[in-house]
Amino acid sequence: MKVLLVFGTRPEAIKLAPVVRELAASSRVKPVVCVSGQHRELLDQALSVFSIVPDYDLRVMVEDQSPLDVTRAILERIEPVLNAERPDLLLVQGDAQTAFVGALAGYYRRIPVAHVEAGLRTGDRYAPFPEEMNRRLVDAIASLHFAPTEEARERLLREAVPPQGIFVTGNTEIDALCFVRDRVPPKTRLSFPGRVVLVTAHRRESLAGGIARICQGLRRLAERSDVTIVYAVHPNPQVRRVAEAELRGVARIVLLDPPDYASFVHLMAASTLILTDSGGMQEAAAALHIPILVLRDRTERVEGVQTGAARLVGTDPERIASEAGRLLDDPALYDEMRRAKNPYGDGRASARIREVLERMAA
Repeated sequence: MKVLLVFGTRPEAIKLAPVVRELAASSRVKPVVCVSGQHRELLDQALSVFSIVPDYDLRVMVEDQSPLDVTRAILERIEPVLNAERPDLLLVQGDAQTAFVGALAGYYRRIPVAHVEAGLRTGDRYAPFPEEMNRRLVDAIASLHFAPTEEARERLLREAVPPQGIFVTGNTEIDALCFVRDRVPPKTRLSFPGRVVLVTAHRRESLAGGIARICQGLRRLAERSDVTIVYAVHPNPQVRRVAEAELRGVARIVLLDPPDYASFVHLMAASTLILTDSGGMQEAAAALHIPILVLRDRTERVEGVQTGAARLVGTDPERIASEAGRLLDDPALYDEMRRAKNPYGDGRASARIREVLERMAA
């Protein structure tokens, strides 16, 4: 069975790297890797960490690109790949624009589509934007749904997805995290004084004021003398401009270019608290047993909130500072979150995906 894996962002690369590795070791499945280059530098970082050399690179990224730009470019450039490879299955991951457009291209060519990380929902089609609608559309197209949790499986069933096409595997994010933590040393050892509060914030729906409010909350939290706030700033110019304007030069706040994934994993593991609007980091923090505050009003990773590993705080500056302060000041509350069950998997999701595809190929 020839499987064409289509991805284009750093999170997709991280979460599909273990799948690529599993399929490459199979005698029944042949993986072919096509990257869109939706995120150029960050994608290349992740490919390097996992020693993945793409078979095809669509190189679609342009400065200040919109979802329409990415959609148009991928549809135009992926057709020659489909013509050359004629895959038996097209596999995508998550909810980035590349995942949606890759699935759409597969549908247009009547190629069966598999969706890794199927069934995630916030219930609000504009939050996160455009990811919430992307993943709904990919699930509508896909015939194979690799759901990370039982809750995700139940959502798919409520949407009338045939049960025989749903497989609960766990999150491949955890596979990648465990592999790097245990086997890949950091390229750069990042060390900071005090208790490290690690931050990422970049979601498109937060660009209209949300990033600025998050930064204001970080300024308030930085008034404490016992922390270093490390903000790994996304290269999106709209995010970077606000972060630089709000936080450059503030004591106890470090603005960091996104480090390579291996270095970032080790930085996460050394952190006291994580504040993020990233879906993957919600999973990683739960697996590392580090309390996490989610800088969003809604999350599709509800399992972490349900187990107590994560809390939703939104983008209100006062709430961000106060909730972080409570965790830093209350050892019992901190330990309660740290001991919460990790609901996102045991590090074998990619092996389960391989097993399903091998049965299909037999």
